[in-house]
Amino acid sequence: MKNQLDSNQALYGPQAQKCFDGALNAFLAQECPQLGGHRTRQVLVQSLVQMVNQFYPETNHLRPGQTPWSCVHKNERASYGKRMDQTKLQPVIIDLVKPQDILDRAKGAKLRDLKQEACVRIFEQAYEQDGVLTLAEVGILLKISPPTVSKYVREWEEANECIVPRRGTIHDMGPTLTHKKEIIEKLVFDGKSVEVVCRETQHSPEAVLRYITNFKQVLLCRRKKLDNTETAFATKLSLRLVEEYQRLIDNYAKKHPEWECNGEPWLDKMIESLDKCQS
Repeated sequence: MKNQLDSNQALYGPQAQKCFDGALNAFLAQECPQLGGHRTRQVLVQSLVQMVNQFYPETNHLRPGQTPWSCVHKNERASYGKRMDQTKLQPVIIDLVKPQDILDRAKGAKLRDLKQEACVRIFEQAYEQDGVLTLAEVGILLKISPPTVSKYVREWEEANECIVPRRGTIHDMGPTLTHKKEIIEKLVFDGKSVEVVCRETQHSPEAVLRYITNFKQVLLCRRKKLDNTETAFATKLSLRLVEEYQRLIDNYAKKHPEWECNGEPWLDKMIESLDKCQS
């Protein structure tokens, strides 16, 4: 019996290596022997094959108007000077054109409205698949400029009172505090929980808690009468970000005059509200 099994293995075993996995294993053994032995190569081959399957999915079930795309993973942390080759990517499939788009166009829908809906749809579909797109990426996909994409998104957010999950907001890379403003207002003035705010703004709990911490730090420094430069040094936040938070505090003070009495006691009320969010 053992001789028969050995014979079968010798006869048929090599046939199992006549595939992409086997070719890749052989290539690594010949061209990169420093990587290690057979077991090490097997682990590496399995990881590479998995990446190939992710980034080159079968297109048999793609509908007309759909396309695969690679973007940054939504849980990747952005930092200054971080290159794309140091960033985790996520393959997604998005609808550039949906059947409803064609029907709406046939009914006389404006092309501008369809493009705006497509922008929002693409951002949301990528996020649902653990990816985040930039304005530039959506601009490339829809053949429009990034400023136009930004305009469409801002108008949509204002009209629908929601935040579209693009990379600038999710990874805190945008030049403005639009998303932070809405998040802090929901927490401080609307009394909503972190869980509810995360769901409504499509932000992770870590991101929301980071905004709470940074905003509270600026509030504490303001209560101690520190200027913006001193606050930036104490909090390790950029001066631009501190200035944005200070303007946000001033806007809150004007928006809620009932909180102000003899100076700035409303700072204490804001800090107290943020403490409840963090508890």
